[in-house]
Amino acid sequence: MSINSVPTTDQLPVVVIGAGPVGLAAAAHLVERGLEPLVLEAGPSAGTAVRGWAHVRLFSPWSEVTDPAAEKLLAPTGWTRPDGSAYPTGGDWAEKYLQPLADVLGDKVRYGATVTGVARVGRDRIVDSGRDEQPFAVHILWADGREERIGARAVVDASGTWSTPGPLGADGLPALGEKAAAGRVSYRVPDLGDPAVRARYAGKRTAVVGSGASAFTALAHLADLAQDEPGTHAVWILRRGITGSTFGGGEADQLPARGALGLRAKAAVEEGRASAVTGFRTRAVEPDDDRLVLVAEDGRRLDPVDEVIVLTGFRPDLSFLSEIRLGLDERLQAPTALAPLIDPNVHSCGTVYPHGVNELSHPEQGVYLVGMKSYGRAPTFLAMTGYEQVRSVTAAIAGDREAAERVELTLPETGVCGGAGLFDEPDAAPAEGGGCCATPATLQIGNGAPATASGGC
Repeated sequence: MSINSVPTTDQLPVVVIGAGPVGLAAAAHLVERGLEPLVLEAGPSAGTAVRGWAHVRLFSPWSEVTDPAAEKLLAPTGWTRPDGSAYPTGGDWAEKYLQPLADVLGDKVRYGATVTGVARVGRDRIVDSGRDEQPFAVHILWADGREERIGARAVVDASGTWSTPGPLGADGLPALGEKAAAGRVSYRVPDLGDPAVRARYAGKRTAVVGSGASAFTALAHLADLAQDEPGTHAVWILRRGITGSTFGGGEADQLPARGALGLRAKAAVEEGRASAVTGFRTRAVEPDDDRLVLVAEDGRRLDPVDEVIVLTGFRPDLSFLSEIRLGLDERLQAPTALAPLIDPNVHSCGTVYPHGVNELSHPEQGVYLVGMKSYGRAPTFLAMTGYEQVRSVTAAIAGDREAAERVELTLPETGVCGGAGLFDEPDAAPAEGGGCCATPATLQIGNGAPATASGGC
């Protein structure tokens, strides 16, 4: 609803930013509550970010990556959830669940809608007077170049972190020369099933920077390529040293897919198809004829490489929320009350529990960061956790505080561990019992150095 004459706040929709798994689940819960959602998706289809890693298989089975309220919306269409014990790829998730869900929501989902700003109508972030009584003004840039401002009774930001990967530089800023080398630097796990991508890395020497499961995935892919394409070699660059947990839990990992992935990365190094460089914190990337040389903070220079794959985590884009009063942890950029539960500096697998509106609230009433974005720079996340977040948040928006504060999701005390990657045996049974990380974690592309604090538990 455009803001020409401002309607009463309760006549306005709840704007949901992002048509990914958590954003669409939020819309489903709002519909269930009798509230009107308006989902704004920058991409051309549901799950645009998920489609960016369509070739990667999740560590979580179908039974843990669909939302109950969403399933209720889908049921009248004849939709049935795929085999609950099977593990979908990102492409499966998008095509078999996210797009059908968006289709059911119909014109409640708008594509090609980039949110460029959120504020209170007539109030910048400085103004106190009458602030809480004003609806939100959401500024949109449409794919055809049109600008629009619409009103919202509340804003649920489920835009994720996919668009803002971490840089190569070890200080959190782009390394010197990183931008100039952009044509040879990638921030995604490569899809070597794509002939063009395969040709980019075949017979080449590639640096893989990062220590999470995404780095394992890239190493495993490149090691497979090396068997078919002579001259292919991966140089794995770690900011830390190699310890007993560097390659994950191996055969002892309660997530067999993740354990197998770590073992494959370890085998790649031991068999010489990849080499590891430890304690290397990148300061600069320099041209060397048609190749690149990485330079460390301590002055070390690596042998030239043809390509660099940077998998150092993701971070939230907060630029369009600059006029909103957020309460964020100064390190993680996650909501203040949530940050201690997910801080990779202190987090162990047993410290995360399901959470909702109390941990996700901000000084600005009626705005919530949910899903991956709520975790800021923390590397771990579970789809089920996101679904519980939006169940709680939508209950709060509807005025049902009792339901909002009630926990309706039970996770094992072992908690949440993140990871992304490769899963070659979809029929493998998920782990049972109370071992560490017994609940399979959903996909997180690009886990960087901090991921070892949680991903290795």
